[in-house]
Amino acid sequence: RRVQFEAVIGLEIHAQLSTQTKIFCGCDTAFGAAPNTQVCPVCLGFPGALPVLNARAVELAVKAALALGCEIQPTSIFARKNYFYPDLPKGYQISQYERPFALAGRVRWQTGGETHDVRITRVHMEEDAGKSLHDTPEAATGTCLDFNRAGTPLVEIVTEPDIRSGAVAADFFSRLRDVLTTIGANDGNLEEGSLRCDANVSVRPVGTTTLGTKVEIKNLNSFRFVQKAIEYEIVRQSAVVGEGGRIVQETRLWDADAGCTESMRSKEEAHDYRYFPEPDLPPLRIAAADLERWQAELPELPAALRQRLMAQYGLPAYDAGVLTQSAGLARFFEHTATAAANPKAASNWIMGELLRLLHASDGDVAALTTVTPDGLGALIRLVDGGTINGSTAKTVFETMFATGRAPDEIVKTEGLAQVSDEGAVLAIVREVIARETDAVGQYRKGKQSAIGFLTGQVMKAAKGKANPKIAGSLLARELGPPGADPKDA
Repeated sequence: RRVQFEAVIGLEIHAQLSTQTKIFCGCDTAFGAAPNTQVCPVCLGFPGALPVLNARAVELAVKAALALGCEIQPTSIFARKNYFYPDLPKGYQISQYERPFALAGRVRWQTGGETHDVRITRVHMEEDAGKSLHDTPEAATGTCLDFNRAGTPLVEIVTEPDIRSGAVAADFFSRLRDVLTTIGANDGNLEEGSLRCDANVSVRPVGTTTLGTKVEIKNLNSFRFVQKAIEYEIVRQSAVVGEGGRIVQETRLWDADAGCTESMRSKEEAHDYRYFPEPDLPPLRIAAADLERWQAELPELPAALRQRLMAQYGLPAYDAGVLTQSAGLARFFEHTATAAANPKAASNWIMGELLRLLHASDGDVAALTTVTPDGLGALIRLVDGGTINGSTAKTVFETMFATGRAPDEIVKTEGLAQVSDEGAVLAIVREVIARETDAVGQYRKGKQSAIGFLTGQVMKAAKGKANPKIAGSLLARELGPPGADPKDA
């Protein structure tokens, strides 16, 4: 009988803290600067240069841990993690090891009626390394090094091996991103590397409890890559073990173009790093008063916000999930829902037209100035009041998005008001019936779908301004039921 395997997955997420300066010096952390322009003797590891801990980094790190339900340790210790790599200028990384500042958190959520529960083992602070460059003209004959990222403040969030599939891992990573961005601890930008995920994956026969040999997949920077890399690795490891082979503990990289993981290096054990307490930094002691204040400053977290939107506005779970992708988007929805007096319509417009245009323009709702919640609310009221129809409203919205003009002003100056006068619409209906004899004939032979074509022709003849409900009603009245004798119409 063929052995069935299950995956055992734990994640390590590295999140750059949203500080203006690095964790142990005053160098800027802004992304995109010219190589090696945001460096100093401290982050370059010059002899005699001493680190000074960034207080804002501590605040954001603690808030992140609190939002994940962790127990904050009153005293924690920084340590030196020793290894040689070209982009690590000191030859060691300042991190935390035996005594991190936060332990024992938990993230619980529901998807499709299924509850998921992932425990957080620890959260600790550390500095980032630099970056090796291989794709620049200067690197044509070797590797170039950019130390701008060296010393950037990070938190590493380590989970227990509670995940069993790539899809759940990607979902967890997404929800963790929502938490970190909501509290302002991280900007959520995966492409720029400010949020990255390492996945530890092993397999074991279903029904057993002994853990298999784990493989680390390094530096996954999208939710889709997290899912695909883990799914590939599960299939690969299951095949190896199923054929009697052994998994080698190693670090692998995901090749998105090839759709597979590739070996990078053998995986180090903790003792290989020769951890010891950082002699240049005192123990980190978090005062009870600071802890209480930071807890009170936490905003409404995504899980609670989703539940409130569903309860307060009657939204389905899907809408609430989309609208809480960022705190800014949720605020935009709530203001629009109030202005429109129609929460579901507000949700539909934001999830549909607004996000479509934002994505097409690489924009963000937080920086949006042309369309305001009040403006979108006014547009929805025009539709609900029958002034314009849904098709015309999309045209008006695109003009609003491009120019910032008010919806009622666009409708008035461009003559877009909906035609609801039955006499005017009836004239157009009779004109279409007289012209579209083939479609009318098909309808009268019993082809119900022909009415949709005829309605479209009426709307086209009216330049999209006819009230579609009135147009449909008049068409049905003029034509009679499908298959009816035209004499009876």
